[in-house]
Order: sequence, then structure tokens, then C-alpha cells
Amino acid sequence: METQLNFEKGEGLLPAIIQDYATGKVLMLGYMNREAFNETVRTGKVHFYSRSRQKLWMKGESSGHILLVKEILIDCDEDTLLIKVDPRGPVCHKGYSSCFFRVFKGEGRWEIIETRLFNPEEVYGEKA
Repeated sequence: METQLNFEKGEGLLPAIIQDYATGKVLMLGYMNREAFNETVRTGKVHFYSRSRQKLWMKGESSGHILLVKEILIDCDEDTLLIKVDPRGPVCHKGYSSCFFRVFKGEGRWEIIETRLFNPEEVYGEKA
């Protein structure tokens, strides 16, 4: 069976779920265009397409917290990727190991369930 990435369905972008290969923990969600996917495959480091900055970027290019690719999977509709990685540091730009560091507690309340591992302002400057 031949598999084709369906970039056309999502206006040229595919959602890419990033998961820790060793623990199974979901770390983040990003978007890839064809170039980001090809760079990810070529380098073995996860690249994304930034919708806000309109450019290709490698995860960890500012922080040094890169994501080393262990395995790439595609869903049944060929329009979503699951990338299993070996994370080299915290993934979230807010300083947590995962971007999913808050849990809904009802009535509009969210609780932080992880420990912050670094101060974003020290890594990224004031833009954090």
C-alpha cells in the first residue's frame, strides 16, 4: 500500500503530534509543510513551519532543546503525523517538559501539574 502525505487537505500544513519515544508522554503539537517534513527526515531533528512568522524553524534552535526523531507515523487519512522523539531538554517554550502542563479542574479552572524547568526570559529574552 502506497502512502502519500496529504498536505493539500490542511492548506499545505499537517499537524504533527510530538511524543516522547521513551515515556509515551505527548510533548507538543506543531505544523509541518512539505519543506519542514523533508528537513526533519534529512536531519533527524524536528522542524516545523511557523504560521505566525511564516517561516521554517527547527525546534530548539533558540533554546538548544532539540527533538531527535526516533519514529514517524501517519494517521489513516494521511493528514496527521505522530513523531516519536528523544527530547534533549524541556519542550515547552514556557519552561515545562511538555506544552500540556495544565489540567482542567472544572468551572473554568486550570491547574499546573508540572514543575517549571527553566525561566523562559533567561532563554528567549523578553519575548517569552
